[in-house]
Amino acid sequence: MSLTAGRFSRITTRVKEIKRYKGCFVCGDLNPHGIKAVFWHDGSQAETTIVAGQEFEGYRGIYHGGIMAALLDEVMIKAILALDIFAVTAEMTVRYKQPIMTGDRVVFRGRIVEHKGRVYVTEGEAVGDDGRIFAEATGKYLVARPELREQLVRSLD
Repeated sequence: MSLTAGRFSRITTRVKEIKRYKGCFVCGDLNPHGIKAVFWHDGSQAETTIVAGQEFEGYRGIYHGGIMAALLDEVMIKAILALDIFAVTAEMTVRYKQPIMTGDRVVFRGRIVEHKGRVYVTEGEAVGDDGRIFAEATGKYLVARPELREQLVRSLD
C-alpha cells in the first residue's frame, strides 16, 4: 500500500509531532466536536492521516469539502509552525479532484514552496491509500506580528 503521490513523498526520515492547541477544531484533542488530527514533520513537510468519519459528512457517505479544506489549511500551516514560525492564513485555494467517501483513509501533506519577507507560500494535497488525489491546495500565510504571535504562543501546549 503506497502513500506516495504527486510531488510529495512518504515520510521515511526522523519525524516529530508538531505543536498544537488542545481546543483547535482540527488538531485539538480536547475539542469534543473536532477532528483530533495529529500532525508530524520530517524536516521538509507536514503530514497527518485520518479516516473520513461519518460525523463530518456533507452528503450521505461523502466527506464534507469544507472539512477537507480545513485539513489542507492546517497541514500547510503546520509545515510552517514546525519551524517555530507562527503565521496566520492570508489566502488559500483548493482544487477538488474527487470526493472522499466516509471510511476512506486519507493522508494530508503540506510543504513550504517559497518564503519572501513575512509571506510563506505552501502546497498541500489529500491522497488516498491507493494514490488517488482527492484535492490539492496552495496557500499564503503571513508571519504573525509580535502581539498576535504572543497570543498564538500562549495557545499551544
